[in-house]
Order: sequence, then C-alpha cells, then structure tokens
Amino acid sequence: MGEKVLLQNRRRDRPATLDEYRDSGGYQALATVLKGVEPRELIQMVLDSGLRGRGGAGFPAGRKWSFLRQEAPHPRYIIPNTDEMEPGTFKDRVLVGCDPHQIIEGTILAGYANQAERAVIFIRPSYELEAKVFEREFSLLREEGLLGENILGSKFDFEITLHRSAGRYICGEASAQVKAIQGERPRPDKEGHMTESGLWGQPTIVNNVETLACVPHIVRNGGEWFKNLAATPEGAGTKLYGVSGMVERPDCYELPIGTPLREIIFEHAGGMKAGRRFKACLTGGASTKLLPEKHLDVRMDFEALAKIGHRLGTAAVVVFDENACLVSACLNLLTFFTRESCGWCTPCREGLPYMRHLLRSIELGEADEDCIPRLKEMTEMMDHSYCAFAPGAAAPVKGLLEYFEDEVREHLVRGCCPYKGV
Repeated sequence: MGEKVLLQNRRRDRPATLDEYRDSGGYQALATVLKGVEPRELIQMVLDSGLRGRGGAGFPAGRKWSFLRQEAPHPRYIIPNTDEMEPGTFKDRVLVGCDPHQIIEGTILAGYANQAERAVIFIRPSYELEAKVFEREFSLLREEGLLGENILGSKFDFEITLHRSAGRYICGEASAQVKAIQGERPRPDKEGHMTESGLWGQPTIVNNVETLACVPHIVRNGGEWFKNLAATPEGAGTKLYGVSGMVERPDCYELPIGTPLREIIFEHAGGMKAGRRFKACLTGGASTKLLPEKHLDVRMDFEALAKIGHRLGTAAVVVFDENACLVSACLNLLTFFTRESCGWCTPCREGLPYMRHLLRSIELGEADEDCIPRLKEMTEMMDHSYCAFAPGAAAPVKGLLEYFEDEVREHLVRGCCPYKGV
C-alpha cells in the first residue's frame, strides 16, 4: 500500500495527541524553519516538491504562495479550507480526526512562508466534533510556545482561530469563503487576486487542509522524497482517496498518487459488494463525470484523468452497481446543486433548475426524444457561468450522456424508470 504519511498516526477511536505527533517527528519542520530558513526558501521547497492542491483544482501550492508579493501590505491571512461540502467527500474529516497537528503545523509553516500574522480555519457546521478538537489543541499549543507570540523563542508571531460555516456548498470556493467569514453573501468574486486583496481586503492564501498537512513532511524529508512517493513520474506525494458506495470496505485510503482506479476499488476497498457488478463511479466527488468500466485502469492523478476527459477533484470515489439508475443518481446530485447555487449568474441560476426539470421528466418517463439534445445543450451552456460551480454541477450529467445514453433512452422507450423495484 506504500508509505503512510498523512495517516501514519491514525487510530479508530481518537485523534493523535500532541506528544504522539511529536514522537512521529511533529513540529521538527517548524523548529528547523524558524532556526534559519528564509520564507522564500520555504516556498521554493514546496515548489520543488511538486505538491499540488488537494481541494479539487490541483493548482501547485508553492506557485500559489509565490504570488504573494514580498512588499505586499500587512496583516496577511492563511485560510485552511475544511468546508468539504462536496457530496461523497470525507477525507478532510478523516484527516482532522486522525492527526490535527499535521494541519496546524502546515498552517503555521504556510504563515511563515507568506509572513502572515493569522490563520482562520474555515470548517463546515456538521464537523463540530472536529472543530472542538482544533480549539482544544490551539490552547495546548499556546501553552507549549508553538502558537501565538515568539513561537519556539523566535521573533515569529502567528495565531489561529476557527470559523464555523453557516453550511453552504458555495462557501468552499475561496473568494466566497472569504465573504462568508466577513459575514457577507458568499458568492464567488473573480475580480483581482486573493494574494492582493482577500480577507478584509488584505493579502490572503487559501489552501485545503490536506495540502497544508503535506508541508511538514516535505520540509523534514525533502522535495525529492515527496515526489518519489507517487506512483507516476508526473505525480508527487500520497493522496487520500475516499471510497464509498457499493463496495465491501468503504473508507479513506492513503495511497501513492497515481494508483490505478481498479486497484483502489477492487483491492483496497475490497471490491464490489457480494453479488454486485461494477457499473460506474464518480472519480472525485459529486462535481466530476460518471466514469464507465472501460476506464477502470486509469491512474488516479491529475494528468492521467485529464487525458481521458475526467478530473481527480477531491479523489472521492463513489461506486455504483448494475442496479443503480444513473438518471436518478444524476437527478439527485443536480437537485443538490440547484439548491446550493448562489444564484449570481444566469447560466447557474436558471440553467440548473431547467436541467433538473429535464432529468426529472426523463426519470418519470414523461420526456420526449427532444429532451436528450436539450440536456446536452444545457450541459455545454454551463461552461459559460461566472465560476466553476455550474460546470461542476453539470459534470455527472455530461458523463451520463457520454457513456450511458442508452440508459437514458430506455427511460423514454419504457415510459418509466427501468430500475424501479430492482
């Protein structure tokens, strides 16, 4: 299964303590950096490691940090994103519940690299237990001199606070997240750049917590070590793959990034439930395309999936068996996305409800032949929305029409869902 990095301290009953994290090398990276590593040197370490964002977009983490100008004003902020409102995605919850100090140390290191003064961890409301874990550890770290003023006797001051989300999917988008923290309507803002004007109009870096958790390990072991963890030459690091649906062992698995999808499902997750046969899966949560059996050997990395027209996303693999109605599954997802739209732009506000209407008509057997080309046209129209929300919402439907159009047509021919009662 490869080397365990992020989940090396995983226990089923509780998170690792501060002492347990220290025993595994925790806070050594922070001590090393504060003894004489320059902020730009730390950014270069992360750049050299090849670490890409683990929240969905896959943008190189070091490159994002490098956008913040040395002469940029203060205060500066780091926002560790623990919103995780994507249906099917649960890796961040596992990570916090396993070893919160990895995230905290990675956040402090990100603060040092960007010469920030404060971090605001943004966490979804249903993660209240995890929020309390964070707050408990913050108090302990202040007592230990690992958080607050003059960390480890240095001149570096850094504080972390927690913000509990009101609970909307759109708050996971970086600029909408900033607005949510400020108490404003959480809608995406594509004007300008967060490193110029983010939280309270100040320079801000937003990173997924899995991304930040990788940083202490990179500092301790080196960028080349991190790259060599991958299963592909172009990859870097391990990856948390959350597997759910019709498999024997649904769970979060830490594996080399680039591990084949077939191996993830049929070896680590135990294969399909007894008597079931694989039909399709989502590769990276609810905002990725349905993937058919013919692509099961694809490697679960950014480039490999992109080559076949798919995305890694959050690497949340949701598995469907032969009895699943994929029209119904897409309708369920689209209902969620329609509700969660911020309503800012026309394609998203008007297009998603219309797509939901078309899918519902197909599922009920009330649609005519024209529904299919109209649905295809609408999925393409979503690419003209203001942000990535609508294209993501349309992605499962794109996969449905690309690979499972026969199933859609069967609904029309029968005048009902062929999977009802199965």
